[in-house]
Amino acid sequence: MKVPVFVSRPSPHLLAQQEFMDLFTTELQARGFDPLTLGPGSSYDYEAPLTGIRRLMTHCCGLVSIAFRRTHAVSATKFPGADIEGCAERTDRELWYTSPYCHIEPAMAFQLGLPILILREEGVVAEGVLEQGVTGLYLPEFSLRAKQPYITSEPFRRLLDQWGSRVQAVYKRRGDPPRLYD
Repeated sequence: MKVPVFVSRPSPHLLAQQEFMDLFTTELQARGFDPLTLGPGSSYDYEAPLTGIRRLMTHCCGLVSIAFRRTHAVSATKFPGADIEGCAERTDRELWYTSPYCHIEPAMAFQLGLPILILREEGVVAEGVLEQGVTGLYLPEFSLRAKQPYITSEPFRRLLDQWGSRVQAVYKRRGDPPRLYD
């Protein structure tokens, strides 16, 4: 039996993103994982989205979130009109954001105690759960334009091994009877 894992990601809108997802899904399946997601073409739930996500996630033993570029902002002002000492208005340019579900779903997995792996496409703003260290495991940034796909790199394989061993431990413990004492 394959180990179910929740895959959080916005729907790809670029061929390179779809190719990344295809490679990633193949890699997960080759390692004995069953990647599950909520949405069109996958596990669909007619309840409120968060209810369906939680229902599916409680069945899973881990989560991976792929924060693809989704929304582009040419310019954005942070702290507009700031009037508190130490806080200044700032304009940032050429920003990329991902789906809010790439923040929501890892937070839900964290609350369930699931192992979390987050991958962030180059340029996506690193805030919320996309900041280094927020969920504990290294959070790599990958480029879809790299000569060697990130999925086939040695650093990625080591990271996936580390996350995968945690997922396997969850899978094993879920089959153990409850312990009244240690």
